[in-house]
Amino acid sequence: MGYLRPFARRVAAGVSIKFTAAVLELMLPLLLAHIIDDCVPSRDAAAIWRAGGLMMAMAFGAFFCNVTANRMAAWVSMEVTRRLRRDVYSRVERLSCAQMDRFSVSSLVSRLTNDTYHVHQMFDKVQRGGIRAPMLVLGGLVLTFLQAPALGAVQLAVCSLTFFAIWLVTQRGIPHYTKAQAAVDGVVRIIRENASGVRVIKALACQGRERSRFEAANGQARRTEETAAHVMAAANPITDLLLNSGLVLVVAVGAVLVDRGQLDAGRIVAFLSYFALIQTATLGMAKLFVKISKGAASARRIEEILLAPQDQTVKPGRAVSGPELGMEGVSFSYLGVEKDLDGASFTLDRGETLGILGPTGSGKTTLVSLLLRLYDAGEGVVWVGGQDAVSQSREDLRGRFGVVFQNEALLNDSVYENISFLRGLPREDVIAAAKTAQAWEFIENLPEGLDTRVDIRGANLSGGQRQRLLIARALAGKPRVLVLDSADSALDYRTAAALRAAIRRDCPGVTLVVISERIASLKEADRILVLEEGRITAQGRHEELLASSPRYRSMEKLQMEDGA
Repeated sequence: MGYLRPFARRVAAGVSIKFTAAVLELMLPLLLAHIIDDCVPSRDAAAIWRAGGLMMAMAFGAFFCNVTANRMAAWVSMEVTRRLRRDVYSRVERLSCAQMDRFSVSSLVSRLTNDTYHVHQMFDKVQRGGIRAPMLVLGGLVLTFLQAPALGAVQLAVCSLTFFAIWLVTQRGIPHYTKAQAAVDGVVRIIRENASGVRVIKALACQGRERSRFEAANGQARRTEETAAHVMAAANPITDLLLNSGLVLVVAVGAVLVDRGQLDAGRIVAFLSYFALIQTATLGMAKLFVKISKGAASARRIEEILLAPQDQTVKPGRAVSGPELGMEGVSFSYLGVEKDLDGASFTLDRGETLGILGPTGSGKTTLVSLLLRLYDAGEGVVWVGGQDAVSQSREDLRGRFGVVFQNEALLNDSVYENISFLRGLPREDVIAAAKTAQAWEFIENLPEGLDTRVDIRGANLSGGQRQRLLIARALAGKPRVLVLDSADSALDYRTAAALRAAIRRDCPGVTLVVISERIASLKEADRILVLEEGRITAQGRHEELLASSPRYRSMEKLQMEDGA
């Protein structure tokens, strides 16, 4: 409700207008009864025209008020949802990688889109019908009680039973909508996987299998949504049954009272009109409860993100200074069961190069993620810039780094914006970074050079061109620490060698961290780490490892034979 507070005046104005419209609608049956019971028997045509004209004016007034209030409600709900979506997106950006793993990317996408839409619908419908419908029900009951307590008692009993039935249905429906939203997360996840891996799926002819996966997830989502819909679908039939039964009772009791001379015929017509208003309003409230059920379930899922604790706060670090880059007895586990990195220790001085080598799943990317503090180490100390990483703010820590990960994404924008990455860098710096990254030779041959538009995920570029653009992006920010995670895997040996030489020439003083399967990319590193199953089994310079590490020696021999 805090999101509605800035619009309290507009909401109050909308409520007042809706209240006015409801009052005008409630007056219409009284005027109709006056015409039937007083004007028609006296054959006073002028009085009939006056009363009819007043009814017409009230009807138009109610119409105008409802339209105005509905437009105000639509504006408020859209603005509230815009701010809510902005805050959720901002909070998602600040979530740690561990928190994002727990929520899952597909669930975050669903909460940002589907759940915010349901909250929007809830805000909109509550403002539109949350005042008018109860006002018509309560006002109709009060007026009927004032004119005929017996008929008012019938309507009160019917409305009480109706509200109780709607409450029971809603209480059962909300948990099912929560499950339905969770099932939608699974559908979004499969769609994202298929969209990002469409080339692999087509190349391996796995369309049938992926269709089966999607159909299974889609069927699960349909079944959970269907269960929720079945529960909530009971609201309208129950409401119809109770209200129609009440209508029969009103007509029967009214007929008896008219026959006894205790009630005028016009009053019966007015009561039937009130009953129709009450019936319509109650049905509207039943639909409103459905929207509230969906919105409440979605709001709880959104609240989980907004109230997620900040789990990577700045903590007091060690008083003593440490190396420019390094680790001291660092262990880490993604799932908290088996250690993905165990007892890692190394040091690196400023301007030196660190090479990281190891088989798939040995913990190479995990080690880099801990340096960037994408995750917090379970044990030990991570040193960055001579200080404990946990004692530095996120901006200061990550501002030191330029990073190229294995699966980086390119923007559907110009080459310039992909390198500048929305940092507004001068074109001269972008060109210089592209030249260092060995990307300028193909950029200047593109149709519009730096202004050439890159397709989504760089679909109109080769793998090597994409990697060089990503390296240029990392270099353009002039980082103090440059991390290249398998960034040369799509480059030929000559281009990779030219890239290494250009970085050493154009970026003096930069501390370089290179993850590569190519020993040729690591030979000149000041320190090379050999990882196996999350442990650093050997470290040193190239010549030292050839003498001391059988794995390093065997990999060097195999790669030399492949090169020959």
